[in-house]
Amino acid sequence: MLLNIELKLSFPYDFDRALERLSGTPVNFVDLQQRFVRVPMEEGNLVKVQATGTTEDPAFLIDGLEDEEQLAHIKWLFHFEESLDGIAAHFAKTDLAPIFQEHIGTPLVRSFSLYGELMKSIIHQQLNLAFANTLLMRFVEKYGSQQDGVWRYPKPERIAAVSVDELREMQFSTRKAEYVIGLSSAIATGALDLEAMRMKNDEEVAEELIAYRGVGPWTAQGFLMFGLGRPNLFPVADIGLQNALKSLWKLDRKPTQDEIRDRFSDWSPYLSYAALYLWRSIEVRPI
Repeated sequence: MLLNIELKLSFPYDFDRALERLSGTPVNFVDLQQRFVRVPMEEGNLVKVQATGTTEDPAFLIDGLEDEEQLAHIKWLFHFEESLDGIAAHFAKTDLAPIFQEHIGTPLVRSFSLYGELMKSIIHQQLNLAFANTLLMRFVEKYGSQQDGVWRYPKPERIAAVSVDELREMQFSTRKAEYVIGLSSAIATGALDLEAMRMKNDEEVAEELIAYRGVGPWTAQGFLMFGLGRPNLFPVADIGLQNALKSLWKLDRKPTQDEIRDRFSDWSPYLSYAALYLWRSIEVRPI
């Protein structure tokens, strides 16, 4: 028997902004008007998370849970289990205070699939967003599965058996096809254990990932931030973050990476939230 629960939070939480970010990945099943997302669980069921409250008084209906363990996982995915107040208070004393006030209660939502997060990052490399999402959906629709309208990423075993030529027919580059197949093969054989990374520190995870072709520091940092939800990472080479800081700091040029790193002592131990809120500050809200 599936569980349905009501959940209330004691701190500001902007679920609508969280849904906006999730909707940027077309694999996710998001309804912005009805304010819900459907989460494909590893156990095979779908969980619906729907907002019923406001940012100031957040409340949710969570339907389709198998057990308390799944509830704990949903709370972890959406940052329901830990107040955002301490993070907001930390940044209130920094130069990022204006954007943290404007985007108050925006959570760092973790990816629903560690494997999916890694595949998405590889597919998105060096592509504009529109085509990257097109390529991602071709990949998921051909090799993944759909359950009641919700897409699931393919199994790594499935992709390990795919040929480079088959992916090239979908407009993957040869190199990107090799990266996707190589990583999937390593995961399928157990050589690369993504779940075990939950228990490793940031440096250990990054070192293990970067050993594989196709994974550089930017991809490793993205996996740590959005796959594992690590709080203290900031990809200084990201052009979007540089542009956001250029605007915030009212510069006539993009800041250098050293200039950005000079602020790390003020922003730590929440560099990931600094990055998230800076990205939010330059993103266009959907109509």
